Amino acid sequence: MNFDFCLSNRNHYARAFCCAMATMMCLMTSSSAFATAEYQPTAGVDVAWENNYVTQGRNNLEHGGIAWAVANIEQNDLAVYAIVGRADQVNYVEWNLGLEYTLHLANNIDATVGYQRLEFYGDERCSDNEFFGALTVNGLTWFVPAVNYTYATEAGGYFIELSIHSPWEINQHFTLTPYIVQGFDYQYSSEEHNGANHFQFGLEAEQKLNDSMALSAHISHSIAQGDIKQQASADDIQGSLDQTYAGVHFKLSF
Repeated sequence: MNFDFCLSNRNHYARAFCCAMATMMCLMTSSSAFATAEYQPTAGVDVAWENNYVTQGRNNLEHGGIAWAVANIEQNDLAVYAIVGRADQVNYVEWNLGLEYTLHLANNIDATVGYQRLEFYGDERCSDNEFFGALTVNGLTWFVPAVNYTYATEAGGYFIELSIHSPWEINQHFTLTPYIVQGFDYQYSSEEHNGANHFQFGLEAEQKLNDSMALSAHISHSIAQGDIKQQASADDIQGSLDQTYAGVHFKLSF
């Protein structure tokens, strides 16, 4: 099922990319929030494709999937990124430009704050500004719990996601990560309902090709909850509101 684009199509691949990048930074670093050590900047280029464009439990495109390209530079916990996405079957292009900073609050707790500008080009022309934050707890034996918050100025609302990832290292190069996410919408994706939005679960797999390259894939299933159901009822949308989608992702860092 598809929803009104400008209302529902916010906080897209950029947030997924930022959350993944923040999780990686949290897992790999343990310095103080006020550490002043200088590190060499690192850069990365990513390409990805997904068979459906699903965010906040909603399919944002009428047909087909979407391809992404990402460029980012990071130094001393500050990251700047640019993301472009292009649909493969419909007229749609998206640009995201943003920056984020990670604070190491304790040995096992990291916080990320950031801002991004979103520009949408298609049958409708839209734009938005988003301020976001995340809190991640590391150091637990089997789980990495996190909470993510996003506020959109155009919508005047916010979206919260509670997630648990459980990475399993099959060997030093291959990792499987099952995950669950519970989303809550507060006038971010829809204006008429506040509360439970969707529940999502899935499996991510990553194969490290070498120290600078990795190939990953995911399959995910999203179950519609109250926010999506009321929006579908208001828009007279029939049929299943649940979403199943998958994607592949290649990452190069240098």
